[in-house]
Amino acid sequence: MDRIIVGIDVSKDRLDVAVRPSGEAFAVSRNAAGIEQLVARLRKLSPHIVALEATGGFETVVVAALGAAGLPGAVVNPAQVRAFAKALGQRAKTDPIDAGVIAHFAEATNLEPRPLPDEQTRLLADLVARRRQIVAMIGAERQRQQRLTAPRLSKSIARLIKALEKELASLDADIGDAVQGSPAWRAKEELVTSVPGIGPVISRTLVADLPELGQIGHKQITALVGYAPFTRQSGKWRGKSFIGGGRTAVRAAIFMGAMVAKKHNPVLKAFFDRLVAAGKPKLVALIAVARKLLIILNAIVRDNRPWQNA
Repeated sequence: MDRIIVGIDVSKDRLDVAVRPSGEAFAVSRNAAGIEQLVARLRKLSPHIVALEATGGFETVVVAALGAAGLPGAVVNPAQVRAFAKALGQRAKTDPIDAGVIAHFAEATNLEPRPLPDEQTRLLADLVARRRQIVAMIGAERQRQQRLTAPRLSKSIARLIKALEKELASLDADIGDAVQGSPAWRAKEELVTSVPGIGPVISRTLVADLPELGQIGHKQITALVGYAPFTRQSGKWRGKSFIGGGRTAVRAAIFMGAMVAKKHNPVLKAFFDRLVAAGKPKLVALIAVARKLLIILNAIVRDNRPWQNA
């Protein structure tokens, strides 16, 4: 029996739905009544997966409803779907067509259901994202401060930096309270911070933005984060391998962890040194450390066993 795949294109006011392989298509309003109607119809279909794009927050209420209804869902990267549509030669763009492309993408890539974040996880993700924004603003103001010589402007920037640092401290406290208030999150944080190189900022990014950690295989987790290498080659010509895509914030957090780990984590330091000694460029070796670190973290959470040097 063919697996039923559902694609949903989310916009501000409506949800366009496409079903494969039947070709059924329908639309509902993006409000409480429409989402209730959507869930009822999808339950009757018993889909293998319901795929929808990340659309800057419009998808949040739909994701919550799917999760509450126990429907198997996955939020997909819009850039990957656009690239897939381009490869198919699909130039027309309407909401119903987009829903069909999302369903086709899920079917062609054999997309598997992923844990959908609940309301608490989404709130934590928003807090962590806001923290990143505040850190970026502090960095930008400090760069401006270095370029300015006028005392009045320097004082203005200093006041703003002080206010932003106060807000950062408040956010850190809120994030800490949220993690410590959840036994599951607290246990996960204790596991990942047992790895030398992983501190609270990275661990909380993983809790908030990578709920799949420990629940899928190492190939899937590296692809999801953007650390799975892809190679360019044609005939006898072989190009360099690249990484990219995935969840940018998580990829950046793991990279920062790798920078610390290559100095202070005995296992990963030895791994990095061995790659460099073999002639690998330091950046390539560092990316390999980041990939290995992510795989280690995934295994630690999966097995519920803290880091061991041996």
